[in-house]
Amino acid sequence: MTRLRQHIVIPGFGLTLGYTLSYLSLIVLIPLSALAVKGAGQPWAQFSDAVFDPRTLAAWRLTFGTALIASSINAFFGLIVAWTLVRYDFPGRRILDALIDVPFALPTAVSGIALTAIYSQNGWMGRRLQPLGIKAAFSPLGIVIALTFIGLPFIVRTVQPAVEDLDPAVEEAASLLGASRLTALRRVILPALQPALIAGFITAFARALGEYGSVIFISGNMPMKTEIASLLIVTKLEQFDYAGAAAIGLLMLVSSFVLLFLVNAGQWWSTRHFRRTA
Repeated sequence: MTRLRQHIVIPGFGLTLGYTLSYLSLIVLIPLSALAVKGAGQPWAQFSDAVFDPRTLAAWRLTFGTALIASSINAFFGLIVAWTLVRYDFPGRRILDALIDVPFALPTAVSGIALTAIYSQNGWMGRRLQPLGIKAAFSPLGIVIALTFIGLPFIVRTVQPAVEDLDPAVEEAASLLGASRLTALRRVILPALQPALIAGFITAFARALGEYGSVIFISGNMPMKTEIASLLIVTKLEQFDYAGAAAIGLLMLVSSFVLLFLVNAGQWWSTRHFRRTA
């Protein structure tokens, strides 16, 4: 009994643990379990028809492809933005830092309407892109724009603490030892920021997979062309095809779990690799 009491750090651990498990079960585990049971409980033929339907496959290719492109763009520019906000002091830095969180606070439907108004044929950016043969709104490019907009904060806010923890003296030491800027970036800076960058990339990618509100306005929602997986689920629900919606939802759920596993595995591997090479 004495040993057990010595290991209890927080008073009321049993009670708080019970509340934690109950809350997570009601909010997360039970709804996800219901979706898994509904999706996996149907016959394989019905499940495969819903998942491997040409329209579903086209929606999945578009969803994964645009999410990957948008996350890659955000990984590159998000790293630059995070580095600039941390390492440089300039007028308006606090305002710029606050603007990064706007996609977090802004309703996704409002984001979609604003982006559509800007990039449509008569919009401020759309009418400048049209003479170049670039159609932004109501095309896959519009989906990439929307996903880039909502995914940038995930990269910046994940990488920022890592940049703050990176001691500038390490870069100065590399410079004094004769390393060029490119070598210091490749051998010193990027390995230190790699775990956070990977985590931010996968988090933004997972967020982009499930995005709905900002995409439906700018995509045009054309089946086999600009229809994303989330919209297809809503369409099947409106058609009372609950089994088909559950099957696609289960596939998205599995994808999310895989991405979460990759986040943790990538962080663990990157941290261990960096410590080994440091």
